[in-house]
Amino acid sequence: MSDITQMYNDFVNKLPAFAIPLIKIAVVLYLSVLFIKLAESFITRIFSMKSHGKARFDESKTKTLAGLLKSIVHYVTYFVAGINILEIVGIKTTSILTAAGIGGLAIGFGAQNLVKDVISGFFIIFEDQYNIGDYIEAAGVAGTVDEIGLRTTKLWDFGGQLHIIPNGEITRVTNHSRGAMRALINVSVAYEEDINRVMKSLEEVCQGVREKRKDIIVEGPSILGISDLGKTEIEVGIIAKTIPMQQWSVERELRKAILEKFTSEGIEIPYPRTVYIKKEGKREEDL
Repeated sequence: MSDITQMYNDFVNKLPAFAIPLIKIAVVLYLSVLFIKLAESFITRIFSMKSHGKARFDESKTKTLAGLLKSIVHYVTYFVAGINILEIVGIKTTSILTAAGIGGLAIGFGAQNLVKDVISGFFIIFEDQYNIGDYIEAAGVAGTVDEIGLRTTKLWDFGGQLHIIPNGEITRVTNHSRGAMRALINVSVAYEEDINRVMKSLEEVCQGVREKRKDIIVEGPSILGISDLGKTEIEVGIIAKTIPMQQWSVERELRKAILEKFTSEGIEIPYPRTVYIKKEGKREEDL
């Protein structure tokens, strides 16, 4: 290590005076980038290792903590590199830090939102409100959590838009990725159909979907019974419980299977129609 330092000093001493600060700044920037890459690689390796014992984090939790640590490494490295660069160009950082301390109170009033965002970010992570990959509703938008930082949370919605939300604005969170989710559909059949025959067909459909999607279905599907008697149809409810974010997939699968079953068995699905009644043999005085 001492040989490398000596070689570096000898190389710097041979350079023109104006080039020495530039070389030193380049070295600081290079070392900063190298340190960030090594730190990110180390963090990724640590969290990618399979933990043993009782203390285990799920995949989304490890991604969240890894992203937070990488963000902290970036901020700290940039700060240290900035201080060193200022020292190289001849600016005394001690006076700057002193002035910053004196003016900290005034700056603090202007940075209230920033402080609020950072504090809220810490509480979001430590309280485990949501993790990367969770589907949530927060601050008036909904989407899948892509990144959780000290200041902001990034959500991708189904339309492909990226929402960047300051953590301080997240006052209420609805997390759709915790626990089993409900898949619920209502099936309409005509009054003319035999309801017992319909129930038997639906039971066969539920059994088939249960076997086909057993990897994501936690409970059901099961028939709730007749949920409504409409003007032209009878509604039968079917419910199932799935792993997070798969409830819509199961609902689509049930509708498709029910349509195919009803078509093959000739069970009529009600649709709007108008019935005209024509009376024959009207008396002349009625015309």
